[in-house]
Amino acid sequence: MFPVAVIEDAAAAEVSLDPVRARLLAELAQPASATMLAARVDLPRQKVNYHLRALEKHGLVELVEERRKGNVAERMMRATASSYVISPTALAAVQPDPAQSPDRLSARWLLAVAGRLVRDVGLLITGAAKARKRVATFALDGEVRFASAADRAAFAEELTTAVTALVSKYHDEKAEKGRNHRVVVAVHPSVPDAPETTGEES
Repeated sequence: MFPVAVIEDAAAAEVSLDPVRARLLAELAQPASATMLAARVDLPRQKVNYHLRALEKHGLVELVEERRKGNVAERMMRATASSYVISPTALAAVQPDPAQSPDRLSARWLLAVAGRLVRDVGLLITGAAKARKRVATFALDGEVRFASAADRAAFAEELTTAVTALVSKYHDEKAEKGRNHRVVVAVHPSVPDAPETTGEES
């Protein structure tokens, strides 16, 4: 099971967005049979089997074991990943294009860049899996608290200067065996974690 997988196919995305199937995917972090799942999600076993077949058809769940119980074979299924991200390629005709409005201060442009990042890394993962190779990637994730908007603007300017200097230092247009890499640096307000629901009303 992968920690995260990218859904690139529109039909697979549609299947994953069904509330019942999304619940089954969550339940299948650990292997379970249709009978076991039926008790957890309060649905008839036949209905659970129907949803499992749809998920399996699109590669979202996989068979990990068959257990014999008398004359019946119990299929133990597991999700292929702990979590999923839907790639913009699933909506190819309307996927975001950062080149349409290259405004570094626009939140929507940042969203378009993030969408392209998901698309590109998803395609790289898919290609690498077929070739049985690893993808060379690197990421930084952190948080900074600015005292003022002026400090934020100064930070952005210094960051731009530093990244530009690094790119100029290491970029080699004439490298015969070189490979282009995309660099994405983003700054946005932090979003607080969603509070845990306890089921109690205030």
